[in-house]
Amino acid sequence: MSRIGNNPVKLPPKVEVTLAAGEIKVKGPLGELSRSFGEKVSIEKDGESLVFKAADDESRALQGTLRALVANMVKGVTEGYSKKLNLVGVGYRAQAAGDKINLSLGFSHPIVHSMPKGVKVETPQQTEIVVKGIDKQAVGQVAAEIRAYRPPEPYKGKGVRYADERVVIKETKKK
Repeated sequence: MSRIGNNPVKLPPKVEVTLAAGEIKVKGPLGELSRSFGEKVSIEKDGESLVFKAADDESRALQGTLRALVANMVKGVTEGYSKKLNLVGVGYRAQAAGDKINLSLGFSHPIVHSMPKGVKVETPQQTEIVVKGIDKQAVGQVAAEIRAYRPPEPYKGKGVRYADERVVIKETKKK
C-alpha cells in the first residue's frame, strides 16, 4: 500500500494557500489554481507545509490522490509545466498565432486548434510545438489533443509525437 498521502507538501516562500470549506486555493508567482475536495479528506496548514488526513481507512486512496494533486498545483504556480511535441513528416508544419495553433499535417485542409484558458503554445521551429501552463492536467490534455490529429504511424514514423517518445518502426511486408 502506498503511503504517499502521509507525506506533507512543502510550500515555497512565494506560495499562498487559502483553505475554505471543501476548497483549496493556491496562489503563486505564475498564477492561481483552485480545487474542491470532499469531506473524506481534511487538509491542515502546519507552518510551511500542508498535511492531509483521511477520515477513515476507506478514504486513504483519496488522501494520496488529493496530496498528489495539491503538490502538482504548488509546482504549477511556482515553476509551471510544459510539454514538447515534434512534427515528423514532409510538409508537416505548425505556427502559433495568439491563443491558436495552425497545423499543416498532410490533410487537404489546415487544422486550427484553439487553446483553453491558462494554456499557451509556442513554436520555436516549424516542426516543434511547446505547450506551457500552470495546470498539469490542462497542459497534458492539450498536448494529447494536438497529437491525436496525426499520431505517429508505425511504418515510417510520420506524425505528431512527444519529444521523449520512441516510435518502434515495423518492418514492411516481404514477398
